[in-house]
Amino acid sequence: MQALPAAATAPILEVRDLRTHFFMRAGVVPAVDGVSFGVAPGEVLGLVGESGSGKTVTGFSVMRLVEPPGRIVGGKILFRGRDLAQLSERAMRDLRGNRIAMVFQDPMTTLNPVLRIDTQLIEAVRAHGRTSRRAARARAVEAMAMVGIPQPEERLSAYPHQFSGGMRQRIAIAIALLHRPELIIADEPTTALDVTIQAQILAEVQRLAREHGTALLWITHDLSVVAGLADRVAVMYAGRIVESGAVDRVLDHPRHPYTSGLIESVPSRNRRGARLRQIPGMTPNLLALPRGCAFRTRCPHAADACAAEPRLTETAPGQMVRCFYPERVTAA
Repeated sequence: MQALPAAATAPILEVRDLRTHFFMRAGVVPAVDGVSFGVAPGEVLGLVGESGSGKTVTGFSVMRLVEPPGRIVGGKILFRGRDLAQLSERAMRDLRGNRIAMVFQDPMTTLNPVLRIDTQLIEAVRAHGRTSRRAARARAVEAMAMVGIPQPEERLSAYPHQFSGGMRQRIAIAIALLHRPELIIADEPTTALDVTIQAQILAEVQRLAREHGTALLWITHDLSVVAGLADRVAVMYAGRIVESGAVDRVLDHPRHPYTSGLIESVPSRNRRGARLRQIPGMTPNLLALPRGCAFRTRCPHAADACAAEPRLTETAPGQMVRCFYPERVTAA
């Protein structure tokens, strides 16, 4: 991806010490616990982790879509300098879908099953500005063509149930692209797509970021997608970012044992006929996290010092790691 001018690298989105907790009968679940990151214009940040790591809740928190019993209890979400956590719901509605868009993992949460596709796309265009129906329809056709839907003008008159799951996901992505937003949050948007269409979508979002300066927060568990798409990566575990940095640096030289474990678990890195490598144990219960480092019960390098809480430290230029013994990961 082409480098941006220095003046254009101020973050569009800057998250500072974000904390989103769920208040359950059994106790308080710290789903997001002190997360900080930034995304600059034209940049793609990959947010990676196992299911339950907090990456989706982070995206929902930025959009202010967390529902009870969840609640943002601390931190700042700065979009162009405005703290989204302090905005009224009406102000957020003006931003959602217009300047900030989100692509959900399940397209049926995006599409209304009883309305035709043209109604949904045209209304999405006209909701944020005075646009004629003809112009809105033309923009809808353009967006559907961008995500590889054949005969977009004819398909506009169809209903969601007349599309396959992958086609519905492409329409959900098209809705996010309608207004060419400044920030797109994508929650595993290519999970339901075959490899060929996935490659087309990834190429399209890269072009969007490069040509229009759109910032992308790409939430996924797929390291191969992150390797080919993202500029930087942040790895989450138990509600916290445990490692972040330039994608090539982190994936080639991981310094946190969890990051290393994720990379080693990729099937293509295993020898033919050998057992697949995996991270031992299970993701911890957020209601009963171990004292100190949340990963220490699964970590092959854990020591007595890990009973204390590690802080994010810079181990290489731009590479931050939450670990007491990053050199042990390097040696291994």
